[in-house]
Amino acid sequence: MLMARRKLPIGIQTFAKIRLEGHYYVDKTPLIARLADQGGAYFLSRPRRFGKSLLLDTIACAFEGKRQLFDAHDGADGTAPRDKLFLADHWDWAKPHPVIRLSFAEGRLEKRNELDRHIRRQLREQAQRLGVALEDPDDIPGSFAELITRAAETHHRQAVVLVDEYDKPILDNLEAPEIARAMREGLRNLYSVIKGRDADLRFVLLTGVSKFSKVSIFSGLNNLRDITLSPEYGTLCGYTEEDIDTVFAPELEAAAAEGQALDREEIRRWYNGYRWGPVSVYNPFDVLLLLAERQFRAHWFETGTPTFLVHWLRGKGFFTPRLERLLAEEDLLSAFDVDDIAVEAMLWQTGYLTIQRVENCGGLLSYELGVPNREVRGALNRALLYFGWYPAEQRQLLQPRALYQMLLQADTDGLRAHFERLYASIPHDWVRANPIAQYEGYYASVFYSHLASLGLDIVPEEVSNPGQCDLVIRHAGRAWVIEFKVIDGDAPTGEAMRQLKARDYAAKHRGAPGIHEVIELGVEFSPTKRQIVGWEVVRG
Repeated sequence: MLMARRKLPIGIQTFAKIRLEGHYYVDKTPLIARLADQGGAYFLSRPRRFGKSLLLDTIACAFEGKRQLFDAHDGADGTAPRDKLFLADHWDWAKPHPVIRLSFAEGRLEKRNELDRHIRRQLREQAQRLGVALEDPDDIPGSFAELITRAAETHHRQAVVLVDEYDKPILDNLEAPEIARAMREGLRNLYSVIKGRDADLRFVLLTGVSKFSKVSIFSGLNNLRDITLSPEYGTLCGYTEEDIDTVFAPELEAAAAEGQALDREEIRRWYNGYRWGPVSVYNPFDVLLLLAERQFRAHWFETGTPTFLVHWLRGKGFFTPRLERLLAEEDLLSAFDVDDIAVEAMLWQTGYLTIQRVENCGGLLSYELGVPNREVRGALNRALLYFGWYPAEQRQLLQPRALYQMLLQADTDGLRAHFERLYASIPHDWVRANPIAQYEGYYASVFYSHLASLGLDIVPEEVSNPGQCDLVIRHAGRAWVIEFKVIDGDAPTGEAMRQLKARDYAAKHRGAPGIHEVIELGVEFSPTKRQIVGWEVVRG
């Protein structure tokens, strides 16, 4: 007998709707209880569509005393039955608090006056809902301070402030720095109120994608605790392995029973790998879409990866193989402001890189970053190819299916011809006008992104005892061990293959589990010809 199924909460950010209408809910309330017990003001950064809005709505319902949503229900009144959540027995339901909610999640604000109007409207709506009068609605910081204090006085309880997507008005305008700076100033005026009203506040949580420096946007708000990388809250957003195997077990069972079984290891490769603590999590949006459509696709990536990010990376001359392994210090991950955005910070905070390993060197934390999963690796590199390096009229040359078949068949001659066509198709004017073409890593970046766009198992700059190999691909029982060289002149030198042999990068792959053939490939590029001039292959 199949387990009882529930509705998939795709796009639903309202806790009451999930609980009353019979949707699946992954119980995050033990972590909410811990946050509330500690009290104070918090900041949490997570990528888009990771459940931040639902988290805030759940917290709001708890502080507003809506116990019935957390208790078990048998469905006798016509609503869907639901299980008891942890918070039902671990919360002081006799003491509800006034909750002030601000959100910048919807719409796009492109002028400072639009931002101010949006804030005034929300403050007015919150005041009306809480039965509070504001003396000067045009004064944004004054009204916010007044709202907090009067809400606490009127309801005889300290207030709660929850801010959703606190940074979106800035992020939406990064391509226009002047507007972004104006948005930053407007938000700083708003958020600076919070510290001064500490006595009237029970709990504060601001969520967003980016972590702007405290100096730039949280000036004076030095009591704000950043829990983005707190180990105890690493799973506050996202689904764990246990969640997939328990909460969503009925969906996996149903898929198998209907002849559309979803391989657990494949789900893991595609959508797991995000890490903000000791336990990795799945992208919840991807999991829900997969269970609904039963197709492995880049669901999350397709819903809003900005072309701005692609063009920004290209303009930075970013060496794309670094996506697989990038080292950053703790302060670099926080270096995010309109006038100073580190590549590492941008990619990590937006979810295109995640933390693979943490090293503590005498109190100084160092992070190894990498692509979290197959979805991001393939989709981001496809975007770089389609919008970063090739004009629309040349994109038909990319031929991902043909490239995949060449790798499957180990067709090294076809592979060389394929890449030669691709390099030849990049317009000369584009190369001359774009900064990345001036970098030695440009040729390897194009090569890597073509292969990574297929979602293959790729390890760039693989560390072994003799040194570092530029690129290793494991696919269809083969290990491709590749070394790149950019040479002076137009004639091949053989240096790429000599380095492969001298350092024997392929040794660790010979006889490795699942590997029946090792292909060593030395590739040499000529910047004057803008083309591959050396291509040596050794099979073993």
